[in-house]
Amino acid sequence: MLTTVFATLFLLIFIGYIIGVRRAYAVVGGNQTELHSRPGYHGAFVAAWIGIPSILLVLIWLLFQGTVIDNLLLMSLPEGVLEGKRPSEIDLILAEIKSVAAGNIFGEPEPYVVEAANRYQSWQDIAQFSMFATAVIIALLGLLAARRLISGAFRARQRVERIVTWIMIVCSTIAILTTFGIVISLLFEALRFFERVPPAEFFFGLNWEPQIPIREGQVAASGAFGAIPVFTGTLLIAAIAMLVAIPIGLLSAIYLSEYAWPRFRATVKPIMEILAGIPTVVYGFFAILVVAPALRETGVFLGLDVAPNSAIAAGFVMGIMIIPFVSSLSDDAISAVPQSMRDGSYAMGATKGETITKVLLPAALPGIMGGILLAVSRAIGETMIVVMAAGLIANLTANPFEAVTTVTVQIVTLLIGDVAFDNPKTLSAFALGLVLFVVTLILNVIALRIVKKYREKYE
Repeated sequence: MLTTVFATLFLLIFIGYIIGVRRAYAVVGGNQTELHSRPGYHGAFVAAWIGIPSILLVLIWLLFQGTVIDNLLLMSLPEGVLEGKRPSEIDLILAEIKSVAAGNIFGEPEPYVVEAANRYQSWQDIAQFSMFATAVIIALLGLLAARRLISGAFRARQRVERIVTWIMIVCSTIAILTTFGIVISLLFEALRFFERVPPAEFFFGLNWEPQIPIREGQVAASGAFGAIPVFTGTLLIAAIAMLVAIPIGLLSAIYLSEYAWPRFRATVKPIMEILAGIPTVVYGFFAILVVAPALRETGVFLGLDVAPNSAIAAGFVMGIMIIPFVSSLSDDAISAVPQSMRDGSYAMGATKGETITKVLLPAALPGIMGGILLAVSRAIGETMIVVMAAGLIANLTANPFEAVTTVTVQIVTLLIGDVAFDNPKTLSAFALGLVLFVVTLILNVIALRIVKKYREKYE
């Protein structure tokens, strides 16, 4: 039904656009010069009056429809069914009713459940039909109202631009509020965690064993939630990734911008950027099935002890994944250096290599550093590769051949299972997430400031 609603609304929006364009031509007798705005703006104005109110109605309807029907359903149940029930038990009753209404019947449900399922299905049908009819009526009213406003002197362009401006403001506001919501939720749960575990222990402790419960009488600062091994593991894998990505990405950018033929550059650069579009789970499989066994066999051949889930395997594959970040942004930064700087260097007798190292790279350094910092934040926040290729046990080591864990791995493992939500083990995931969020935010802000400075200098 929802697909039918949106398909009908989009069809009405398209029809409204055509009607608006034709109406604009009709009011001036086909002489477009007498129109204040182009006919397309008149059509867009009518389409906006049709689409915006009706789509907003559908979204608001869908937001409250489930809650309203659930409350009506609970009120219609026989007396005594909900008496003394906890909220979780009431949710189970609702789930059973909806399951029966969907045709998923296990055993013999109670008679009141069957009756409630029939009512639920009928109310759902009524609500969906009412939503469809109301949305169509509002769309048609918008069509009639907008069509009457069209005239030769009507400022359709200004109206459309104002509507687009408000849409962008609303979208920006939603993005900002979403960010604030994430920060507040992380901060609230992290503060609950720090009420049970001292912050000094979390930030400076050397033992990370969150599976150890904090029992009554047990000292919270026992070392069970010391996150230093988690942070060092994250930095170790990110450092290995950058040791792979920076040289390869920077050298490939120099080659593509200064040495490669234009046709070769136009072909190779998009192919290289495909690496950024490959799902990270594919990289994870590649790391655990190809890279890790190859490194382990090489270590045996050289007499080195390489763990099955080593930091070097995860870091190497992550470095391959973020090569396009460094390469593409560095290529753009080098290419943006004015040709006059190259010509001046050649005129002074410098070779191509000297021009690159002494003129182009220093001039493009802000853009290159911005790309590198964005790649670092991407490496620190990567989840799937390290979940599949890195270890689960926190190990305080700088040896890349040993297994280490990262912040993202611990967040995933801590939130899996049936542990109580107010348990310190679960709450520690929010503390790790808050630290990860702050670090990534700082790196992104630094990178954006550097890139902004670079753009102001050369644009």
